[in-house]
Amino acid sequence: MSIHNHPAAPRGLRNTHGGRRSPLAIGILLAALGSAAGAAEKTTGATEDGQKAAPTLNTVTVTATRREETLQKVPVAVSVVEGEQLERDNRNGVSSIVSQVPTLNFRAGASNKDTSLFIRGVGTISTSPGVEPTVATVVDGVVYGRPGQATLDLLDLERIEVLRGPQGTLFGKNASAGVLNIVSKEAPEETHGYVDYSHFGGGNENRLRFGIGGRLSDSLKGSLTTLLGGYDGNVENVHNGHDVNGYYHKGARGKLEFEPNEDFRFTLIADYMKSRDDIAAGPITKVTNAGFASALLPVTADSDSRKLNNDQRTYVDDVNQGLSGQFDWQLGDYTLTSISAWRGWENTQFQDGDRLATLPVAASHDKGEVDYNQYSQELRLASPKGEFLEYVAGAYVMHSKAEETYRRLSITGSVPNTGRADYSVTGDSYSLFGESTLNFTQDLRGIFGLRWTHDALEYDHRRVSTSPTAVAGVQPSTASSGSVDEDGWSGRIGLQYDLSDAVTAYATYSRGYKGPAYNVFFNMQPRDTGALKPETSDSYEVGLKASALGGRATANLAVFHTDYDDYQANFPDLVAGTVVTRLINAGAVKTQGVELDYAFQATRQLKLSGAVAYTKARIDSFQCPPGAASSCNVDGSPLPFSPDWKSYVRADYVIPLDNGLDIELATDYSWQDKVQYSLDQNPDTIQGAYGIWNASIALADYNQGWRVALLGKNLADKSYSPLLATGTGYVYRVVPRDDERYFGVQLRKDF
Repeated sequence: MSIHNHPAAPRGLRNTHGGRRSPLAIGILLAALGSAAGAAEKTTGATEDGQKAAPTLNTVTVTATRREETLQKVPVAVSVVEGEQLERDNRNGVSSIVSQVPTLNFRAGASNKDTSLFIRGVGTISTSPGVEPTVATVVDGVVYGRPGQATLDLLDLERIEVLRGPQGTLFGKNASAGVLNIVSKEAPEETHGYVDYSHFGGGNENRLRFGIGGRLSDSLKGSLTTLLGGYDGNVENVHNGHDVNGYYHKGARGKLEFEPNEDFRFTLIADYMKSRDDIAAGPITKVTNAGFASALLPVTADSDSRKLNNDQRTYVDDVNQGLSGQFDWQLGDYTLTSISAWRGWENTQFQDGDRLATLPVAASHDKGEVDYNQYSQELRLASPKGEFLEYVAGAYVMHSKAEETYRRLSITGSVPNTGRADYSVTGDSYSLFGESTLNFTQDLRGIFGLRWTHDALEYDHRRVSTSPTAVAGVQPSTASSGSVDEDGWSGRIGLQYDLSDAVTAYATYSRGYKGPAYNVFFNMQPRDTGALKPETSDSYEVGLKASALGGRATANLAVFHTDYDDYQANFPDLVAGTVVTRLINAGAVKTQGVELDYAFQATRQLKLSGAVAYTKARIDSFQCPPGAASSCNVDGSPLPFSPDWKSYVRADYVIPLDNGLDIELATDYSWQDKVQYSLDQNPDTIQGAYGIWNASIALADYNQGWRVALLGKNLADKSYSPLLATGTGYVYRVVPRDDERYFGVQLRKDF
């Protein structure tokens, strides 16, 4: 979904988005209108008689091809979400944008390290440090190696580009389903600061941000943004009466931009974020064991439950930090870019695994610790634009190491047993890549890209148990290690043709690659010691991007089909009486569908926009693992976290007042089809179709630099869950922030 700024908004940005229509019909209609509107688009400035020009959509610039290009001309399916609009909507992290981008989905978990992103129905669910995410997250050119790193609050955000489909040529080996390309704001030219504060009900949420930036000298400018936020939560633990499912976050992000002359620029970025997430250990939605139902009292199972009965507090402490330096040299007409980066991530989780307050009779309590570090270096050379041959070529190196310790206390009949596992995974990746554009004519272009990747992965695992035999949740002592090396190829080839000044079409074939993996976790057994094969994909895509009505309307249509082989996925299993998931090469899967992003500036004050997607993600041929505890009869079934239909619609209306004030009205509605959360197609892990309606009203004076807004979230009071999962004898849910109706106020002052 593309988000455009209001065309005539000198006193502030007014971003909008939303909508659901028939994607194919709207795409064809706008393509036809765009051909006739090409000439009109060239006259959307001031008119000769001095009258105001017709309202138009502002141009959206993206870096989806590692160059700055307009969204309407780049031959990639991209959805763009503007950072300012996310802040105004109280959407503060990656997981919060999934309602606005229909082909993007998110899996929550017991810890941030258990989260996953899905694009076009494909993602990787695993707690193992030995597997890469299928959807890559890139922040200011730096690849984040672990999915949990991407859960931090986003500061100084300019925009998020969601690149759909394999992007392995330019964005790395683990971008086999897509990329979240996150771009931060540049430091301002003139000194500028702001303070904003927001308070929301439904759990006493408070957020305070402060930012300042500007020029420090003729050749140096910088910016600093800080955050302090807290939220009590919307789930009650009846054991002690505490509210849980909240958070406490604090952090800062700083940027320095040094530009001694027009040919050289150096950007230094440092960030630090410390967070505590009081994650609720899964309110119970269904009980299939009478004994568990009795132990759960006074809490009873309910599909919309927001109550727990836990004797151990479940929470996660995270520290995310990093430092990166980017050099950009102009070598004549060429640009050489170097990005050197380090990122560190510490994650500590405490979990009440039994979900009961049963000490000292029976319990399963966990503590896990993660210490992860990565170092990366990328070099890119970009040729000048406007030549017959344009290209971006480069090399990439990344070294990472994850060290984890996981402890479990298992009490059965008042007999305590303990297990401790210490394990590490070290990864080294080397890549050479390049993508070229061949300008055959002014309107016809060829696309060719290729990437070679070498992966070296090794692990070491040691578990010590106080019991020589398996007990509830703890396997006997064991030790193992292993290593694997693989070479992989990814790339893209295609054609792009401008049907007119306002309409461009493209057709591409992409090869995706995700490296080998190890299933390294607490209860790892001898059967888990083998390396998983790399995951590969073949993707075919046809796209149409059109502008119409003199620049007042845009529509971007994509039709795709992708086949995955050796799909790396988790399958439910029973280990020592506890339901876990086993990471396997699950076989072959297929995803295909149609996507449409659109926007329409109806009047100078009113804008409508949105997105809709139909995604048919299915299992072609499942390879059942030996000793599986669940049914393997899943061929033809949907992939988890992939609703067939999903849409988003938004309307914004601005009322200018004579005294310089603006009244800003906004409303949006997101809807998705039913979705299955488990690969084994458990009927208890299906979330039914639902829609969420939000709205806001604001009063602003941008000349004086202030804005006050009132927001209403989930106005229809619809309860839903982003995750349903099974335990031994029960089904539990994750409770989202907007599981019920709530309201809030935002205050901002610029200076």
